Parts: sequence; structure tokens; C-alpha cells
Amino acid sequence: MLRLGLRLAALIALLDQATKWGFYGWLTGLAFWDRAPVPLPRGPVVEVAPFLNFVVVWNHGVSFGMFNRGSDDSAWILVLVALAITAAMAWWMARAPSLLVAAALGLVIGGALGNVVDRIRFGAVFDFVDLHAGGWHWPAFNVADAAIVAGAGLLLLDALFAPKPSAK
Repeated sequence: MLRLGLRLAALIALLDQATKWGFYGWLTGLAFWDRAPVPLPRGPVVEVAPFLNFVVVWNHGVSFGMFNRGSDDSAWILVLVALAITAAMAWWMARAPSLLVAAALGLVIGGALGNVVDRIRFGAVFDFVDLHAGGWHWPAFNVADAAIVAGAGLLLLDALFAPKPSAK
């Protein structure tokens, strides 16, 4: 189970970085490695569907822009916290009771590592998917964020619905 989780984590981290490179280049005309994040929170917007835009957003905070102070110190603190949580989840994955739990942890770990790479390189995370409806926009996100949410959802489903060992 550990092998499955680690492979999934590596796949998610690589997919996250590949999509960031591709979308950043497409949206800005710049190579992802050519430029550090701009201080402005938003860049170009490409309307794809009535509910979907592709955008350039640099998130200096955590999920959904919380604690978005933009300082270099906060970026490194978030890197250290993410790596500590990732290590704890890898320990949990090694003892996972099911393939579902191992896969869910792999999704979360891969997403966390994909965003850690951005924080180390740029001091912020590049987000590019903007879902919206009725004038309301969900905070911009990326593949890593989607994997973290999916993994957390699977862990929640497992906790709620997985058969529990009977008490003897």
C-alpha cells in the first residue's frame, strides 16, 4: 500500500508542476522559470466557459489565500509546516489499513509537495483555475489543491463509511 501511495504522490506532484508550467506559459507568454511572482494578486484572465476562467494568481497564503501576507518568512514557515505534515502523513500511509486510505494520503502528499515546490522556488503558489457562478468566484486553485481536496474527501468518506472492526 505504501508503494501505491508514494507512486500516486509522485504522479500528482509531477502533474501539478507540468500543468503550472503549461498554463503559466500559455496565459502570460513567459516561461514558468523566467519570472518570480508579480506582486499583484491577479494577472491575465481567459474565459473558457460561463463557469470557468483560467487566471494567473499567486497565493502567498495557505488554502484559499488565508494568511496571505506575502512575506518571505511566511513562505518558509509554510514550507516547513507542509513538510512536517507530509512526513506525518507518509508515516500514516506506511500503516494504512486499506488501499483507499493509502491512495487518499498519496493525493494529499502529492498535492502538498507540488505546492511546496512553488513556495521554495517563488515564495508563493501559482493558481490558475477559477470556477464561478452567479457572480460568486471560488478561490483560484491548481491541480495540487484539487488533489488535496480529493484526498481529504476520501479520508472523510473512509472515516464515515468504512466497516469498523467489531468489538470483542
